[in-house]
Amino acid sequence: MLRRLTVALTLLTALSCGSLLGAQAVSAESEPAGSASRGTNILIVGIDSRAGISAAEKRRLHVGGKGCNCTDVMMLVHLSENRRRASVVSIPRDSYVEYAGSTAGAGSAVPARSGKINGAYAIGGAPLTVATVEKVTGLHIDHYLETGFTGFEQTVNNLGGATVCTDKPLKDENSGLDIGAGRHHTDGNETLRYARARHVNLRPGDLGRVRRQQRVVNDLLARLSFEGALSGPVSTARTVRTLLKTVRTDARTGLDDLVGIGWALGRLRADRTEFATVPIRLFDHRVPGVGSTLVWDEARSAALWDALGADRPITGDTRIQPVAQTPALTNPAGITVRVDDAVVASALRRGGFAVTDTSPSAPSPRPAGPPVIRYAVGQEDNAATLAAALPGSRLQAVPNHGTSFDVAVGTEPVRVKTVTYDRNIADGAPVTGDSLRCAGAAASVAPATTTSTSR
Repeated sequence: MLRRLTVALTLLTALSCGSLLGAQAVSAESEPAGSASRGTNILIVGIDSRAGISAAEKRRLHVGGKGCNCTDVMMLVHLSENRRRASVVSIPRDSYVEYAGSTAGAGSAVPARSGKINGAYAIGGAPLTVATVEKVTGLHIDHYLETGFTGFEQTVNNLGGATVCTDKPLKDENSGLDIGAGRHHTDGNETLRYARARHVNLRPGDLGRVRRQQRVVNDLLARLSFEGALSGPVSTARTVRTLLKTVRTDARTGLDDLVGIGWALGRLRADRTEFATVPIRLFDHRVPGVGSTLVWDEARSAALWDALGADRPITGDTRIQPVAQTPALTNPAGITVRVDDAVVASALRRGGFAVTDTSPSAPSPRPAGPPVIRYAVGQEDNAATLAAALPGSRLQAVPNHGTSFDVAVGTEPVRVKTVTYDRNIADGAPVTGDSLRCAGAAASVAPATTTSTSR
């Protein structure tokens, strides 16, 4: 019978924001810029277009902004040759790349130029998008799918909703997202807001949004498997045909292709499905006429594409995600610290923290014990970063403490370690599906809170 990946492909596509598209074929034929690789590569995109969406629908979906007729989300799904592993790699929309120089079927040759990867679609449609991805990854794209806003909403609603989870409240005025901490069973509208949010109160930007999209897909697949929604060939085929009403494929991709892929991947455990985002080196690279862009980490992204081309796992590969000796949850540069010892203050400053030396007012004699870090409630992540730099220190959350951290050095010797902050770890490091699931999502959906904030 058909299993999870056929649904996964359509869901991943639906998470890509764009206009509603019918189940018609689009031309994505291109010159084979990507090298031959083992396994199967599927490029899934969503188009940021408001064409055909009424004013009422825009208000209901909270998508009143101006569309760009460009790809808003892009995911590359790699199915291993032995059909025992799947890797889903998100490519951020603002990635700064060189477009493919020309593409068949676009009407005329397109001169090579650089820009955000989402702009390839506006210049040359699906053909240039595929050719550009092949150029920058070195991988051959075997299949192409695209869809958009209302297609996503309908897909989630047709499947009975989705599960989203967060350990802290999330709010984004641009997408309309406003949910509390915990697990929520959401309809298509609310799930769209969760998947589109780029300006949330916690770590704004594309990487956090991409990880949320990956979580939605992962947990929805787990729930569908638990509920037996894909329990037989007839019911599964019916579900897939319904989903494909909101998805467009290229001429090379038919139902039989998706059936073959689904049959292979439906038998995979969650720990055999990998999710990652292309490693980023520069998160705000300004380009005249283009704006703020993301620049890939050259060595790490090359290692990622090399692993996929060689049909190897991407999780556990230290070339893609180096293992820091002392990893930090947050950026030390954004943590202001008052330290009552000049030597410790100097060491923390060299480690990247924003430090004020308060040693002239330090008590004498010193209190017994290790250093004490005092901080405001709600600053736990930054506190963990500072504690990593001061191993053995004690943490004290103090109500109404203020935004700065206070370090009181005691009588015990203090060792200061240099911490490594890598934003890619927090939001895009290669992980397996079992680590992305909402707690308890696969076991039951009953405890989740049904949320709908359509307005």
